[in-house]
Amino acid sequence: MNLKTYFLCTALFFGWTTAVPAKVLLPQILSGNMVLQRDKPLNIWGYGSPGEKVTVSFSGQQKTAVTDAKGNWKVLLSPLKTSAVPATMTIKGTNTIQLKNILVGEVWLCSGQSNMEYAMHKLKTMKKPLNEKLGFPANEVANAHNNLIRIFVVNRKDLAKPDTNPKNWNVAADPALKNSSAAGYFFAKELQKQLHVPVGMITSAVSGSAIEPWIPVAILAGPDFQGQYLGSDPGKFYPTMIEPLMPFAIKGVIWYQGETNCFRRENITYSYKMKALINSWRRGWKNPGMSFYYVQIAPFQYSKTMQNVEIEPEFWEAQAQVMRMPKTGMVVTTDLNDKIDELHPTYKWEVGRRLALWALARDYGKKIVYSGPMYQSVKFKGATAELQFNHIGSGLKSSDGKALSDFSIAGADGRFVPAVARISGTKVLVSAAAVKKPVAVRFGWTESASPNLYNKNGLPALPFRTDNPLITQFNPI
Repeated sequence: MNLKTYFLCTALFFGWTTAVPAKVLLPQILSGNMVLQRDKPLNIWGYGSPGEKVTVSFSGQQKTAVTDAKGNWKVLLSPLKTSAVPATMTIKGTNTIQLKNILVGEVWLCSGQSNMEYAMHKLKTMKKPLNEKLGFPANEVANAHNNLIRIFVVNRKDLAKPDTNPKNWNVAADPALKNSSAAGYFFAKELQKQLHVPVGMITSAVSGSAIEPWIPVAILAGPDFQGQYLGSDPGKFYPTMIEPLMPFAIKGVIWYQGETNCFRRENITYSYKMKALINSWRRGWKNPGMSFYYVQIAPFQYSKTMQNVEIEPEFWEAQAQVMRMPKTGMVVTTDLNDKIDELHPTYKWEVGRRLALWALARDYGKKIVYSGPMYQSVKFKGATAELQFNHIGSGLKSSDGKALSDFSIAGADGRFVPAVARISGTKVLVSAAAVKKPVAVRFGWTESASPNLYNKNGLPALPFRTDNPLITQFNPI
């Protein structure tokens, strides 16, 4: 960023003027109350007058830089160990800035559209959800005051504007918590509870946004997306809401988006856009193995706006393909919408918890079951299909004690009919009297399905079809 601002001081008694260097400024993401990512080199950067000497002192380290011709400066702090003891960072140039109450722990970014942006204050006025087993933290904002959880909510108009004393990091408590992402907060709460370290959550989400505004426009203009509809704002939010964050070290990303693209009847095109987004963000953070966990869009009556065409199961399939990329994972939400006509379902606290399960297992080595059953393979033996699953945990079960629901089966004619399914050890056996020689099975393959196949650890199975065409069409590499 060019910064050649000078303050002019007029010496009234002498009749001449002198240029006085501008003050040292910081990006909005650097402020008091922040959490710094532990165990990684840390960029601390900002702006000043060309040639200005800037010194950063923190946690026993002192690093110095000289601003370049455009007024940019940056120092690199050596990796820091976990610390829940508030500390002060001093940044000294022409002026001195003190950033107080800084902790060191785990930092995650949460992004997406309205279901990620969905704010904590809405819990207070939400109707009591039907599934009492999942709880209902309606008073979380009033009760929360965990000094070890810190939040930063991106203001898209101000993120790129430097300041002498940014103040956007806050302790996760009222009133700052009100406007924070509910899914993001409950993700952080579960991490902090299990890891016993400070957790910082950065929220950068926009209601109604498609995926394309979050991807660099240069990538969308490339050959992989020629001829595709990219909406009206390709690349819009990347330079204003994501790129300015990239010097700031984070552990990973949680993502909740897709409804807008589902309304466009997308399938494999969305898989490739997700791939482009993940790869571009990993490159931006210079971390090719950065974790990226995301949320399956919840059941909704998309067909009402699509001439009775049920596109959602195919969209789920497109979302699921992205799990073939390394360090990715998806939360299943087929049981987290009480009303099929509600695009913003409740249970954001459970979404956050389930996202945290992926991180706890994959990033922090916790020996836990972090996913519901996922289809692995099928064998057809006579009139029966034998399904094998991953992530069965302690075993498979029917969540309500009733017969397994939402299975269908087809023969060579491709006509799917409702099927009988039962658990047999680690397998599910599927058949239908009308289909003597089955060739394909589908599970939860309607937008209104509420399947009851779970593992005994309480996590629902992912909808699927054994005749999935994207297995050969999508290249995750």
